[in-house]
Amino acid sequence: MNFIGRAEPLDGLRRELRRGPATVVLHGHYGVGKTLTAVEHVHRSKQEYDLVWWISAGQPGLVRSSMAHLAPHLGLPGPGVTGIEDAAGGVLDALRRGDPHRRWLLVFDGADEPEDLYELIPEGTGHVLITSRNHRWAGRTSSVPVDVFLPRESVEFLRRRVPQGLDEASAADLAGALGHLPLALEQAGALLTETGMSSREYLRLLERRPGDLLSQGHPPGYHTSLSASLQISLTELGAHTPAAVDLLRTCSVFGPEPIPRDVFFATRSPHVRPETAALLNDPIGLSRAFGQLGRYALVKIDNANRTVQVHSLVQKLIRWQLDEERSRAVRTEVCALLAAAAPDDLLSPQAQARYLDLLPHLEPAGVPLSELPEARRLSLHVLSFLYLSGNYATAERHARDLISRWTTAFGEDDPYLLKARQSYGNRLRDLGRYEEAYRSNIAMLPRLREVLGPEHPDTLSLLSGIGADLRSQGRFREALRHDTQTHRAHVRALGADHSATLRALHNLGIDHALSSDFEGARKRHEEAYMLYKRQAPAAGSPNLAAFWNSLAQSVRLSGNYAEACDLGEEALAYGRGQLGREHPRTLRIQLDLSVAHRLSGNPDRARTLARDAHTRYLRLYDVDHPETLAAALCLVNLMRVEGELDRALSVALDTSERYARVYGSDHPYHQVCAADTALIHRLRGDPGRAHLLNTATLEHLDALLGRDHHFSLAVANNLAGDLAAMGETAAAVESGRDTVRRLRALVGDEHPMTLAATANLASDLAAAGEEDRARDLAESTAASYARVLGPVHVLTRAATAGERMTSDLDPPLL
Repeated sequence: MNFIGRAEPLDGLRRELRRGPATVVLHGHYGVGKTLTAVEHVHRSKQEYDLVWWISAGQPGLVRSSMAHLAPHLGLPGPGVTGIEDAAGGVLDALRRGDPHRRWLLVFDGADEPEDLYELIPEGTGHVLITSRNHRWAGRTSSVPVDVFLPRESVEFLRRRVPQGLDEASAADLAGALGHLPLALEQAGALLTETGMSSREYLRLLERRPGDLLSQGHPPGYHTSLSASLQISLTELGAHTPAAVDLLRTCSVFGPEPIPRDVFFATRSPHVRPETAALLNDPIGLSRAFGQLGRYALVKIDNANRTVQVHSLVQKLIRWQLDEERSRAVRTEVCALLAAAAPDDLLSPQAQARYLDLLPHLEPAGVPLSELPEARRLSLHVLSFLYLSGNYATAERHARDLISRWTTAFGEDDPYLLKARQSYGNRLRDLGRYEEAYRSNIAMLPRLREVLGPEHPDTLSLLSGIGADLRSQGRFREALRHDTQTHRAHVRALGADHSATLRALHNLGIDHALSSDFEGARKRHEEAYMLYKRQAPAAGSPNLAAFWNSLAQSVRLSGNYAEACDLGEEALAYGRGQLGREHPRTLRIQLDLSVAHRLSGNPDRARTLARDAHTRYLRLYDVDHPETLAAALCLVNLMRVEGELDRALSVALDTSERYARVYGSDHPYHQVCAADTALIHRLRGDPGRAHLLNTATLEHLDALLGRDHHFSLAVANNLAGDLAAMGETAAAVESGRDTVRRLRALVGDEHPMTLAATANLASDLAAAGEEDRARDLAESTAASYARVLGPVHVLTRAATAGERMTSDLDPPLL
């Protein structure tokens, strides 16, 4: 079709873009021709660009994927190699740098929610063009309005669209009746061309039928002529292909985004209407029906992507025609089709892509409030999909909405509602809202026990969640007792090798680590990992990633730093390859691996991992999220190791305040942060302040966890260093002897924590005049360091040189 008019918006667009690197929005009502205007600009300006890339932005979940597929055109690895997130990130970086192309144009078509697009708009040497119905873009970036055609443009358009038998006067009458709306003009022209109907007959039908189509429910800002044109098309289409009209009714209940073509496949569901079932069982008839709808411009068919799409206004007008009984039947039918199209296996990339395609259609079809069991299971699967893809905040909002609606519709004891409540509690914990998660889960436990039974899988799953809540609140001893009982209940009810039992065993391993039983933790994590790995699907499993990382963490806590690095690198490769670089599980692995490399004496690798993880956490969550705080503290310890003491102190003080705000001042993790801060004070030459802070910290930890906990003993080791720096040698020796004795009993004679405290005790004994004892202890400790960490490890060299050893702490990610 030849382009008509639009001189004013095209000129305005060109002016805005010529000002330099720019982002410009074409905005206006639906159907006014924003997309065609963008296409025309691309056509007229193609010689000015080295690269033009068009992205359909109506479905936010697909925008990043479309961006990622640009990567090969920039000489970058595509999404099949690096994953969508990394490929899209590489594209954005290349566009910002103008490498390899400085003159590029990115078009985001149909971007109606500015918030969905902000982080994907590159700044750089090129241009970004956005089309949108949303007026909220105005004021945020340069914008050019697109309105209806001028009368002369409408006439020209129609006479080109209907070349036979439409004179200027008839075209003017028709254009005026259609309100010069380009979409209405296009649809009218299609009808006249396809059917041979005269403009006079069209106008007569238009006058006779408006009441059938327009009511108080029609969208504001649209002229009557589009809906009237729709009815005429339906009349003509129904005369020779009635199945196509019925298919359009089915499509009207989906969302306005592209509908996967294979949603329309044969199903034995009793909830699919007989006429639809007959069409779905006739592939040739189904293709013919879609073809007729496409010819009448009632659907947009994208054969390349195997999708069909119906304009939202067409959908609304079709739905308006349905009586209550038929509307209910069509919605039930579409709910059944969507449920049948949604895979139960949520882990494969194909399944995740399918859920992205289906998500925009669930709400329009009424899936959340459907009574169909398969539709309700689909709603719960969506919660799982959002969690598995790392969209915790979206999953929490979705669960909260389901709970509200299902409580009203189905009652408090509805089993699907109970599952949604359980998912909600888990997502609250993922978001760091620990108290809320605990209250939600504890409140639900009696109801689950009553409705489902004490050893029902859902009840057992909730018990595991409560154990995680206890850990998150710093109640480590309670969590250990609770999870010991929960694991036993899993074994009784499900068997020792069941995946849920292995998750319970994994949780128990975390409890043992938090209770300073590192070997017990390692044993449980190794068992859980090995058994689960045999069962894990070939595609990415967040659970397998978590088990793998916990095993590496327990190995590191046991003092085997090199082995922990090896395991952690393997786990990180799995997480990045199977889950993506910004998946929360991948970032947890990355942060733990940074700690292992720091302790192994590999600061460069540790720094790279920690900085990248912290940046991604800030993008994924916010500065106060527990995992962002853990990443910040990891950076603090790296800065201290590398001698950046002033910067380390600044970040440590800020992070400590945030820990207190997020967890509470008495939480063990806040005390861990305080201990790391105190260590920096001493290294900066202020042992008095370090002593005050460490003394208060140790008192808190003694009360919370007891002295024989590795958190407490690490602080005690540093406190002895404060005393030594203050000249209180006798007190330092007394404190050191007690700490060494306790560490030997807790983690063994040759654990790096024990060796650090022993080396410090040797230094303090020498200062106290016990030179023979000090020399023997120092030599044996240096030899132990060489055996455990290797002769060239930085700690071995420090111990040999008689340097003061420090004990830093990193709170585990729960």
